[in-house]
Amino acid sequence: MLKKRLTIYKKLEEKQKSKLLVYITSDRRGLETRIAQDILSPLTNHLDSIGDVDKITLFLYTRGGDTIAAWTLVNLIRNFCKEFEIIIPFHCHSAGTLISLGANQIIMTKQATLGPIDPSVNGPLNPEIPGLGPGNQKVPVSVEFVNAYIEMAKRELNIRDEKELTKIFLSLSEKIHPLALGQVYRSNSQIKMLAKNLLESQKLTKDKKENIINFLCSESGSHDYTIHRDEAQRLGLKIEKPDDELYDLIKQIYQDIENELQLTKPYDPKVLIGTSDNYNYKWRRALLESIAWGCDVYISEGVLEKQVLPAPAPNPPRIIIQDNRKKEGWEHERPSRK
Repeated sequence: MLKKRLTIYKKLEEKQKSKLLVYITSDRRGLETRIAQDILSPLTNHLDSIGDVDKITLFLYTRGGDTIAAWTLVNLIRNFCKEFEIIIPFHCHSAGTLISLGANQIIMTKQATLGPIDPSVNGPLNPEIPGLGPGNQKVPVSVEFVNAYIEMAKRELNIRDEKELTKIFLSLSEKIHPLALGQVYRSNSQIKMLAKNLLESQKLTKDKKENIINFLCSESGSHDYTIHRDEAQRLGLKIEKPDDELYDLIKQIYQDIENELQLTKPYDPKVLIGTSDNYNYKWRRALLESIAWGCDVYISEGVLEKQVLPAPAPNPPRIIIQDNRKKEGWEHERPSRK
């Protein structure tokens, strides 16, 4: 809990001559949580409590989320400080990497990773997963997968004729709605624009900016590609390595939060309910913390209920577990002053 970490937060602030924000979104299997617009309201409370300062350090762990939320988060923090620093203890992917581009410097541990920022489009016009029937889960449309499909036709199949390329594109539009393809193009253009604007803080040359954006948006190959700090430095990003004292503080913070959010323990409703008929739960799925304002935690609360459905003989009854969610959202927990 926050009370245990406050002493470490104070030491880190003293060492970095900064005010610290800690933002963690869970990647616990089955309880994955992403950066979203709803972080902006609690973030504002933390920043109002911190006030205008010379430097803010964001300790960030995330697998990604909404790109516009990431863009707004960076601009909001920058309104409260002259210098913006990011510490990456481990994973900081997708929208998390986009946030990192807006920092003056990025502190990465040896195990820290950034990732590509090419977006996947999700919407009602996306193709449905085969076999699940209408109205079920949609397939995300990856910007880079669409680009790769066209490039494969040009390079691997050596198709250059405009009529043939038109046929290929029309075939693709039969699988993916044309408006969804249009959204893919719009998202790709938007993410490049956001990255370019955020990189202004790192004061890089035009060529370095273009190299970074091209790699993060297309040349890395796939969205799950991981970029360690040596490669991030080679790309041209302003990367710093923590000294032993700072690394020890980073590790203590991350490990304590990892234990609190049970990040390494998969969520399995069947195991939790066991032989019981129901199981009450309250999961902590994201944290936003500072010394000034305390802890905001994203909570999912509800009841798992076992249902036994009869089946025709000689088949055994079918058991399903229903998740009755009672509450979901951010809660504020102010630290004890004792």
